[in-house]
Amino acid sequence: MTSGLFITLEGGEGAGKSTQLARLAAALRARGVEVVATREPGGSPAAEQIRSLLLDPTAAEIDATTQALLFAAARRDHLRATILPALARGAIVICDRFIDSTRAYQGAGGLDAGIIGSLERIAIGDSLPDLTLILDLPVETGMARAAARLGAALAGSDRFERQSVAFHERVRSAFRAIAAAERERCVLIDASGDVETTCAAILAAVLPRLGPC
Repeated sequence: MTSGLFITLEGGEGAGKSTQLARLAAALRARGVEVVATREPGGSPAAEQIRSLLLDPTAAEIDATTQALLFAAARRDHLRATILPALARGAIVICDRFIDSTRAYQGAGGLDAGIIGSLERIAIGDSLPDLTLILDLPVETGMARAAARLGAALAGSDRFERQSVAFHERVRSAFRAIAAAERERCVLIDASGDVETTCAAILAAVLPRLGPC
């Protein structure tokens, strides 16, 4: 696809994706390579505008189909504006969420897998990540971490963080199923321990994928 390396971090609420992305980016930059750290939804000006609508807990309820359409539009712009140009110049792109979050979250919301797959093909074509790290931990642990991060401001959390425990259990199951089905692309990372332990597991998965720096 490109001369760079495309890495995505996935997982449920409270898995520590943002923290681990920052640590991974710093470790790779220390090796002298260009790293572009980005996120979904978002990562380009147009996609960031769509993000504000998707995650706004005060906005009207958006069903799973509408969510998937908005995510696909944001993803296509993000890919064309940010990800593909960086990969073309040989950078390592690390993205906080990508296609697997749509599969897991909108799938957990009841959207047909065929629709998700069709939108995925339209949005990204064959631009799959080279490596996907799925941070896995029990739902109760993740929700507790998310609540601790938000403190008393749970009412200000995004629409996905406010879903039921049963919904998040479905999301976790979906992520684990993706990891099992696509072993060449995906690595399941135990994120239930401390930050340093998780970071070490991530580096162990990533470093063998790098060429000489």
